[in-house]
Amino acid sequence: MIWRLLFDRVLRRVDAETAHGWGTAALRLGLGTPLVRRAVRRVLAPRDPALRVRALGLDLPSPLGLAAGFDKDAAHVDALTALGFGFVEVGTVTALPQPGNARPRMVRLPADRALVNRMGFNNAGAEAAAARLSAPRDRTTIVGVNIGKTKRAPDAAADYRASAARLAPLADYLVINVSSPNTPGLRDLQAVDALRGLIATVREGMEQAQRTVPLLVKIAPDLADDDVDAIADLALATGLDGLVATNTTISRDGLRTDPAQVAAAGAGGLSGAPLADRSLAVLRRLRERVGDDLVLVSVGGVETPEDAWARLQAGATLVQAYTGFVYNGPLWPARMQRGLARLAREARSGSR
Repeated sequence: MIWRLLFDRVLRRVDAETAHGWGTAALRLGLGTPLVRRAVRRVLAPRDPALRVRALGLDLPSPLGLAAGFDKDAAHVDALTALGFGFVEVGTVTALPQPGNARPRMVRLPADRALVNRMGFNNAGAEAAAARLSAPRDRTTIVGVNIGKTKRAPDAAADYRASAARLAPLADYLVINVSSPNTPGLRDLQAVDALRGLIATVREGMEQAQRTVPLLVKIAPDLADDDVDAIADLALATGLDGLVATNTTISRDGLRTDPAQVAAAGAGGLSGAPLADRSLAVLRRLRERVGDDLVLVSVGGVETPEDAWARLQAGATLVQAYTGFVYNGPLWPARMQRGLARLAREARSGSR
C-alpha cells in the first residue's frame, strides 16, 4: 500500500506533529475547492443505506465520525467529510487562543498503534473557529464542536460559557471536554457537583446565543466505575443528550513498546489500540446504566470495521476514531465505511 510505504519510509522519521501539519496542508491543497471535494465525495463518502442513522436530531450518512483532536481549528471539515467521515468533531476549542504546551508534544508508539499527546489545547480560539464555521459549508458536512477550558482562564465556568455562546449557533452539537489530561485541573471538573454546575453554565451560553443544540460531555477512561455510574446518573438527571466515551488515558499498562521508549515519550494522554478494552468496558457500563435514554459516542482504539461494529453492538449510537486515521491514511475512512456497511448487511441477513 502506498500509504504504508510513505508512513514507514518518510512519516515515521518525522516529528508526529510536523507530519500532521503536512497532512492537513495536503488536505487544504488537494481538497480546497468545492468542485474537487464533490468529485472525491462521490467516490469516498458513505452512501450505503445500511449505514444511515438518526442521532442527536440529525440524519447522518454513517455512525462513524472523526473524533476531536485532528481538526482543532475547524479548518478542514468539508475535506474530511469528503474523505468519508459521517460527521466531524472539531476542537478542542477554547474561548481564548492559546499556543498549547511546548514541543515536542506528540509521540508515536508504532508497536502499539498508539499516540501520546500533551498538546494542551493548542488552538486559535473560539472567535477564529467561529469565523471558519460561519463560512458556507458543503451540504453534507455535519460538525460537532468540542469545547474546553483556556489554561489561563481564572473562571472555568465563564470560559466555557463564552465558547458555548460563540459556537452553538454554528455547531450541530456541542461537547463539553472535561477529560483531557493535559490541562491542569481539568479532570477535576468531572466530579459530579462541579460538572452539574458546568452543564448549567454551558446551557446559559447557548441561551445567550439564542440557539440550543444537543449537548454532550466527554469523559476519561481513567474514571473508577463508581464515578462512571455517577456521571451517567447526572447525565440523565440534567437532561444531557449524550456522553462521549472516552478521551485519552494516562495509563501505560500492557504496552508492547520498550519501557525506555515509553518513558522517553513522556507525560500525556495515550490514544489508539491500547485504549480499546477500557473504552469498550466504559461504553458497556454506560449503556447498562442509562438504557436507551442517551446517545453514547464510543471512541478509543477503533481501527477496523470490526472494532466499530463491536462498539455499535455494545450499545454505541455513534463511533469516532482519530489514531486509526493517523496510522492508516486518507483512504482509511472510506475503507472503514465499506467494511462497516458489509457487517451491517450481514447482520441484517442473519449471516453473522
